[in-house]
Amino acid sequence: MQETIQIPIGKYRFDCRTHGNPQGEPIIFLHGFPETSYMWKRLMSTFPEESYYGVAPNLRGYSKGACPRGKRHYSLDKLSKDVMGISQFLGKDKFHLVGHDWGAVIGWKVVHDHPQAILSWTGVSVPHLQAFGKAMVLDEGQRKMSQYVRDFQWPLLPEKMLRKNDFKVFRKFWRHSEPEQVADYLKVFRNPRQLTAAINYYRSNYELLKKAAIGQILGNIQVPTLFIWGNQDLAIGAFGVNEGHQYMKSDYEFLELDAGHWLIQTEYDQLKNAITKHIANNKGSSFS
Repeated sequence: MQETIQIPIGKYRFDCRTHGNPQGEPIIFLHGFPETSYMWKRLMSTFPEESYYGVAPNLRGYSKGACPRGKRHYSLDKLSKDVMGISQFLGKDKFHLVGHDWGAVIGWKVVHDHPQAILSWTGVSVPHLQAFGKAMVLDEGQRKMSQYVRDFQWPLLPEKMLRKNDFKVFRKFWRHSEPEQVADYLKVFRNPRQLTAAINYYRSNYELLKKAAIGQILGNIQVPTLFIWGNQDLAIGAFGVNEGHQYMKSDYEFLELDAGHWLIQTEYDQLKNAITKHIANNKGSSFS
């Protein structure tokens, strides 16, 4: 049975969907843009309730109680600390982590900085940040794909364009989503402060990602990793994906799908099978 709870981290309150046994093995699911924790609702329900405890937060800015003003509050450091704060609230030393899009960006940072806390990591769509940042600068194809990121650096104008015709641009992305899912997303993005917060992820971290072309922003990954990418993704090209493999220094599986970016909606069965198998193969000894 799923329920929504609030998890306090300092002065913030995160709205989190949960499923399963709070005493079970934790799985934290991180959503991307422009979505919410609702995207994980179906997948969370497939894990045995007695064995696992799925927690999918509405991330910083997407939770009304955790929506500070100003782009400085959305740095990758702060976003990754939120995830660790959630894990500490759960009272478990180790957890599985799954992330898509911005959830994957945050996830790479978390698993790099806190390998001792990670049972398994599944990144979806966005590759290792060193490789992706390098691709954004050096690969012509990825530069074109990432033009929207540069456009998001403008103040106010991106918000205005996205709100046009009742979020027509977003609705194209959501064409594979259920009506209830779209309604949940719109509850967030129709709030001007929350829409700006979501775009501030790009504004706060763009310069960091570009630094990957001239130096190291993230190193090797020392945890069991599954990375899933759709080769028709209009935002993530092959250059960064191929560059990212070299940083995997533990058990590593790469799953390339003949699909686009919105994999949880369009390739659900393949994702479900791969992710549930990966997590089962890396079950913590204290939960076996």
